[in-house]
Amino acid sequence: MKKLMNWSKQLWISVLCFLLLSCVFPLSSSSDFQNGGSETLDQYEYLTYDEMTSILKDFEQEYSEVMSLTSLGTTFQGRDIWMVKLSDNVDIREDEPGVLLMGAHHGIEKPSYEILVFFIRHMVENFDKPNFDDDQDGMVNEDPIDGVDNDGDGLVDEDFSEQRIRDVLNSTQIFILPMMNPDGVEAGTRKNCAPNYGPWGLSDEITSYGVDLNRNYGFRWFLYYIFPRSYHLAWHLLDSGFNYRGEHPFSENETSAVKELVDSEDISISLSFHTYGQILFYPYMHTSRLTPHEDLFVSVGENISGINGYELYGGMESIIPMFGGTLGTSENWLYGEHNIISFTVELCSTRAPTNPAIVFDVCWTHVGVNLYVCERAQTIDIESTSLLGVNTVLNQFSFF
Repeated sequence: MKKLMNWSKQLWISVLCFLLLSCVFPLSSSSDFQNGGSETLDQYEYLTYDEMTSILKDFEQEYSEVMSLTSLGTTFQGRDIWMVKLSDNVDIREDEPGVLLMGAHHGIEKPSYEILVFFIRHMVENFDKPNFDDDQDGMVNEDPIDGVDNDGDGLVDEDFSEQRIRDVLNSTQIFILPMMNPDGVEAGTRKNCAPNYGPWGLSDEITSYGVDLNRNYGFRWFLYYIFPRSYHLAWHLLDSGFNYRGEHPFSENETSAVKELVDSEDISISLSFHTYGQILFYPYMHTSRLTPHEDLFVSVGENISGINGYELYGGMESIIPMFGGTLGTSENWLYGEHNIISFTVELCSTRAPTNPAIVFDVCWTHVGVNLYVCERAQTIDIESTSLLGVNTVLNQFSFF
């Protein structure tokens, strides 16, 4: 009996200590983290499609003066392909540079959409707030999100700039497709979930499911047949394979939605987020031939790298172009067909980290990346104008 009483006493002491600690250091849920908190004892839980949809609809209702939410179409399974537009005159097509940000071409690459929802939240919740001394050091907006200790206090990016948000919204039209592949996100698959009827759609029966959306953009597809070994045609024709490119360019609802958007808007610069590798890619990804805008790509890429610390993967010029790499990617098509300065950003060192501190860090860092891209969009057209005519000719008439 005495042992039982001692055990009971110890149990109540333990419970009391836990309750006291919980008051001082409350456990944070994943929703708390998504609201901006970075401390949690739980594994991070990524948003589902329905959760993201609910958040975006709430944002649109509360911040309709700077944000609109539009469905660009539906997936095979009936989910909306959501596009968020951020701008000071969101219902008007203004004569301002456009920025396109995309995430989750591949459904298993969850940080790629999480950082965009985080960015949207940061923009809409802070655009109308006065400049604030976030780190309580007597100065305002002195250490914006740029990966640099601007005020020399040993901390980095601790006093973000509210004015910077207003300036970006006042001068840019930002188009965001946070979850390009909602069916794949929900199914936990790389590809989308549409049925395939053989490599060219000629079978009478379903042979497999899913297309790799980032192989479905229509730029230089014919090179598959000229250099089948260099571009691994067999793997991309295998409709059950994870890199299956689809029956034809833009065969999928998701990529067709992007095409229609880009064809109708004036986009100057674009980032497509993926995981993983902590690396930046820019055109061309199918040949060693350098782009006519190589210096411009390097300039933008190095500035992005300065913020997120990622390696910039550049082109390798050769007298005779080397063929190989990846065909059908978004950045190749955006640049090759529309002269848009476009990058693919491979986030994180793992596919979908669950450490909340890691997820918060990548989300916060890429708020700075996205803001920089929006600011650079103000001059990108002028910077590329001198080469635009040459570039157009080369892209239209160059064989490679």
